[in-house]
Amino acid sequence: MRKMTSPLIALALLGATALAACNTVEGVGEDVQSAGQAVEQTAQEANDGNPETP
Repeated sequence: MRKMTSPLIALALLGATALAACNTVEGVGEDVQSAGQAVEQTAQEANDGNPETP
């Protein structure tokens, strides 16, 4: 029975780590999206309507 417990504990830890990583990746994705929106908004505010403005 002891030989089977060790792999089960390892599998449970791996699963918990994977779930935590999913939440982290989702959070990073939201942060990147938010930063992109801020850059886009700043670019729109900087554009004075002149198509020649870079």
